[in-house]
Amino acid sequence: MMAKPKIAVVPLWDDEKKSIWMVPGYMDGIRDAGGIPVILPLSSSAEDVLEIFDLCDALLMTGGHDVSPALYHEREKDTCGIACAARDRIERALYENALANGKSVLGICRGIQMINVLQGGTLYQDLPTEYAGNIEHHMKPPYTNIAHMVQIRKKSPLYDLLGIENLGVNSYHHQAVKELGEELEVMAESEDGLIEAMHHVKHKFVWAVQWHPEFDNHVNPASRKIFEAFVCASVT
Repeated sequence: MMAKPKIAVVPLWDDEKKSIWMVPGYMDGIRDAGGIPVILPLSSSAEDVLEIFDLCDALLMTGGHDVSPALYHEREKDTCGIACAARDRIERALYENALANGKSVLGICRGIQMINVLQGGTLYQDLPTEYAGNIEHHMKPPYTNIAHMVQIRKKSPLYDLLGIENLGVNSYHHQAVKELGEELEVMAESEDGLIEAMHHVKHKFVWAVQWHPEFDNHVNPASRKIFEAFVCASVT
């Protein structure tokens, strides 16, 4: 019997309680797709976290705090949200290690933003004040609802997986990809032109989406397929 792939999951951070926490949908999406989720610490050194990551087959970069603008060489604006230095530091080490060792990566929400920054790209620090879009990117619950449509590029791995050009997605973010990072390719865009999905062109599976498949994995076949593709690519 083939061993299930172990997926390292970056935890979210609660500033008030000074503790890590987790959205169950991330874990459910991995388990339903045949993987074993492993929640990483944030309080340990990057070296210790990488020792744990050596035991895992892939990396899930979750949502959460804003990415520090210092990582893309910009001054923090008043409209930028709170950053989490521990997450920024640990995720950089994990992502670089994953690429160096050919491990699969899936970024969700903050994950797409962090991957873009680590590849040399930039972000809109605050969409409402920086981007003249005309759709709602910060929806209210329930997050199983559709907030807007994204157009999937036909010559993309995401189209190969889903076989559709238009997909209704949920949406809960106030930052987004601005200048695309190096070696990244767009897979989908929103109706008002924001990058909603991308992949690394030199790695088998380094994908990222701006929407939240962890919130509707149990009711949305497209979300399930994304988790399944990720876990399948993580099998060693």
